[in-house]
Amino acid sequence: MPYLAEIVELTRFHFPHFGNAPITAEPLEKGGSDRKFYRLRSPGIQPLIYVQYGQQKEENRHYVEIAEFLERAGVRVPRMYLHEAMYGRIWMEDLGESDLWSFRNEPWSVRRSLYEAALKEALRLHTCAQDFLPPVEDALGLQPPFDEKLYLWEQDYFLQNCLGRHFGKPADVLASSREALSSLAVELSHMPRVLVHRDFQSQNIVVNEGVPCLIDFQGMRFGLPQYDLASLLLDPYVDLTPDEREELLEFYCDRWTAQEGSAGGGPAPDFRRVYALCAAQRLMQALGAYGFLGHEKGREEFLAHIPVALVRLLDVIRVIPELSALEQIVASVVGDCSESLI
Repeated sequence: MPYLAEIVELTRFHFPHFGNAPITAEPLEKGGSDRKFYRLRSPGIQPLIYVQYGQQKEENRHYVEIAEFLERAGVRVPRMYLHEAMYGRIWMEDLGESDLWSFRNEPWSVRRSLYEAALKEALRLHTCAQDFLPPVEDALGLQPPFDEKLYLWEQDYFLQNCLGRHFGKPADVLASSREALSSLAVELSHMPRVLVHRDFQSQNIVVNEGVPCLIDFQGMRFGLPQYDLASLLLDPYVDLTPDEREELLEFYCDRWTAQEGSAGGGPAPDFRRVYALCAAQRLMQALGAYGFLGHEKGREEFLAHIPVALVRLLDVIRVIPELSALEQIVASVVGDCSESLI
């Protein structure tokens, strides 16, 4: 394949230690990303990951800068070796083939320590990492922060691509939920923000020699820590029991409270409510993405995740009284797709 041969030759040019040894370039699948990933192997030499990205998404160009910032802040991420921004090429450390998702069938005694270690990395991002931000505000090219507009966009993404496009719910039926959703977007937008990963789920946490490391952080921005927490605990790709979720939620809350207390702020009394609101937002965003990728991009495999994510969304909005109208709509489509959950 000519393109793979080009990758190999570029790698050999930039990394002379490969010498004349044979190099194989193995394509890797990475979710719904428009980036292309390759694992470069050669006998007796540490593998590399090669990334080719397009210029359509501005965030792709800042992956390396964000990675280097996170490394300075003590957050575990892959090391960046070379970035050719003009051509959209990155060579970086290969952390291996195991992610948190690949441990999904292990006993809880094994998974718990990995989840707790991952949450510690998230907590470091949410708290002390901000001390390492460069003085120039836009130096990292961070994405726009979570604000009312972004929360509303996530909601519309779900209403249009999942409930509308996938389940055929007409706009007038969905209109009954928009006012309540808008109020929640306003509520969330007025809360203090910290740095968040934005896509903190099991397939974006690589486990290297037993240590979780974050990847796919190019969407990092300022938002609420509960959004990342909900992204992991309600991840549609992994089944956690209610007791396991509660245990991890308490684990994070205890440490968040300690961090807030040391900063003089004290624990936020509404942490659990904010968690529920962020969980609803995150699941709506994921469901919107599944519908969009499945129907617009022809990635039908993403549609298979809709039933599980819907059930999780229903469980969340049942504890948010303001969303009773949306609860009825979601409950009806959960019933429609119940055969897919068997």
